[in-house]
Amino acid sequence: MKDKHNVRCLTERVLVIGLGLIGGSLASALRTRGICRTVIGYDRDKDELETGLRLGIVDEAAADLLAAAAQADVIVLAVPVKAIETVLAEILPVLRTDTILTDVGSVKGNVVRSATRLFGCVPNRFIPGHPIAGSEKSGVAAADATLFEHHKVIITPLPQSDSDAVTLIARMWQAVGAQVLQMDVERHDEVLAATSHLPHLLAFSLVDTLAQEQDCNDIFRYAAGGFRDFTRVAASDPTMWHDIGLANKQAILQKIDEFTAGVGRLRKAIETEDSVAMLGIFTRAKAAREHFSKILSGSAYTQNNMMTKDTTFYAQPGGQVQGTIRAPGDKSISHRSIMLGSLADGVTEITGFLEGEDSLATLQAFRDMGVVIEGPHQGAVKIYGVGINGLRQPPGPIYVGNSGTTIRLMSGLLAGQSFDSELSGDASLSKRPMERVAKPLRLMGAQVETGENGCPPVKIKGGQALKAISYEMPMASAQVKSCVMLAGLYAEGETTVIEPAPTRDHTERMLRGFGYPVDVDGNKVSLAGGGSLKATKIDVPADISSSTFFMVAAAICPGSDITLEHVGINPTRIGVINILRAMGSNLELLNEREVGGEPVADIRIRYAPLKGIKIPEDQVPLAIDEFPALFIAAVCAEGETVLTGAEELRVKESDRIQAMVDGLKTLGADIEGTPDGAIIRGSKMGGGVIESHDDHRIAMSFTIASLRATGNIEIRECANVATSFPNFIELAQHVGIRVRKEEK
Repeated sequence: MKDKHNVRCLTERVLVIGLGLIGGSLASALRTRGICRTVIGYDRDKDELETGLRLGIVDEAAADLLAAAAQADVIVLAVPVKAIETVLAEILPVLRTDTILTDVGSVKGNVVRSATRLFGCVPNRFIPGHPIAGSEKSGVAAADATLFEHHKVIITPLPQSDSDAVTLIARMWQAVGAQVLQMDVERHDEVLAATSHLPHLLAFSLVDTLAQEQDCNDIFRYAAGGFRDFTRVAASDPTMWHDIGLANKQAILQKIDEFTAGVGRLRKAIETEDSVAMLGIFTRAKAAREHFSKILSGSAYTQNNMMTKDTTFYAQPGGQVQGTIRAPGDKSISHRSIMLGSLADGVTEITGFLEGEDSLATLQAFRDMGVVIEGPHQGAVKIYGVGINGLRQPPGPIYVGNSGTTIRLMSGLLAGQSFDSELSGDASLSKRPMERVAKPLRLMGAQVETGENGCPPVKIKGGQALKAISYEMPMASAQVKSCVMLAGLYAEGETTVIEPAPTRDHTERMLRGFGYPVDVDGNKVSLAGGGSLKATKIDVPADISSSTFFMVAAAICPGSDITLEHVGINPTRIGVINILRAMGSNLELLNEREVGGEPVADIRIRYAPLKGIKIPEDQVPLAIDEFPALFIAAVCAEGETVLTGAEELRVKESDRIQAMVDGLKTLGADIEGTPDGAIIRGSKMGGGVIESHDDHRIAMSFTIASLRATGNIEIRECANVATSFPNFIELAQHVGIRVRKEEK
């Protein structure tokens, strides 16, 4: 009986050789979904073959393998990897030149070698494949037509593979519900040795070892869920795993050696009661496991764009904001606390850490360089510093997701290391300019390469002797300033940075907090290389950039009254406060205090009518990240607001000037962009569809615009809001903004 949701028939006759769990499940899926005209099954075990026919798993049961192979358009080899060569040799005399071959074996090198021995080279219509699915059950009776749904299938085409054959095999697996990936043969076997073969073989070995102990009954009787979960796969088919062990011998032996070395390190740490080493192993493993889970759910800062969730915000007009909230921790300070805490001597304890993906990317980078880090847990992080020269070479390129702060600041820090390194990011970050940090680093003697158009990846050659410089920055950028200062920690002499305009000074303040002397004289910042940092405690204040969205929300919406607690009001970051006050906002700073060298306050904003202003250019660097939200305030103000001197906005996560101009015009606002800013006239906003260009600040800004809009606003490409403000939607709903999100 064909499934009513049939896909279009891909081919006429498919022969599945081997009706075990995988072969039987594929045959059943092909048949029930109508993916081919006829599914033919063959198995040397006649009982299995008859069972497959009786259960409706196949249309026909082939008594004669050669006759069935001669008539098949597609042949699937679903036999153990060690049997593939025997089966291929048997059917070779009757194979047609147009027949497409594939297999389901978990070792691809063995399959390719077998085909090469028999055919002289792998036929161009033989497309090796491997479904990453299964269970400890076996046999055709365990066949499940849904087995491959939401699972991955890896195909490993060769250079000579026929493109039409590759396409058909890929479409066949997609039609049964699988996600198809492509990989090189050798890489496939290396990856599977680590992720599948080694865990199975370890489970067999552990159960076998424990079963030979005298008190094994008690061991198994009192085993907890973790033991049962880990050893479940030891119930798998021993013959199949025997064959896999031999077929992928070299890759498996390499992984066993690596695992043995890791167990040796753990044993030594326990034996010597080395707490830091033990915590390092456990915290790195926990972080890696959590990251792995996020990759599977599609929420991690991963290089595989196919895993990224498509997130859309839907905001309804109306509402008003009320209440008292605390925004997430300051992202700039969170980044720097990880970097300097890792370079310090001793244990640094952090509270209020921002658990957004940008900050987590920085944290993971330092774990990769050998730093033991506990947490984060509810904003608490403990860093076991390795000293200014204690970082180790990471196992591969450092991936920083969407974080411009991470890649630019770490470029300076890594320029002073003894090892080579590479920094890369996601598609958005890969378009951002990096020569602005590479040029001063080269002046210091660093060897730095950037990618196409001066964008990531950034490659840094280690072991270079850095020399101090006096650097006049061509643009106002805290990231460039901090990059040069961090390189200056490793340079001979005194490094000086001269700014054209004030920028945030978190790096200078935090260096002092870690006991490192920094001299600030007006727009000039200097430090001498060769010093050391001492661990400290850091309480990260709420991020003023994140708080801005709610500040503007209250400022534009009649009846609103909101208090934002423990917000950082660093003098180099308060442009948004000064601009909103100049526009007439009813804004108060309450309970002003200093925490860990950073000034903080509670900010209360009540609605008051706003008026348009000419934004002072000296305030632009102090509010550079807050302008998307301030554009919304300007539209809601009476009169004209003029922004100039903000060309830096065009090279952020998106061209923020153009993104805001386009979006506000979509909503019917009166705005025009200029090369270095915009002219915004007070006007009404309707509804519409907004493209955020994967820029978190654009997405959040148009969310608060809904408070004064007259129609629904749909905001697309909002996944990157998690980079800086992971609970934005929940807080927005809590204070009264009518918004929801959908993820695909």
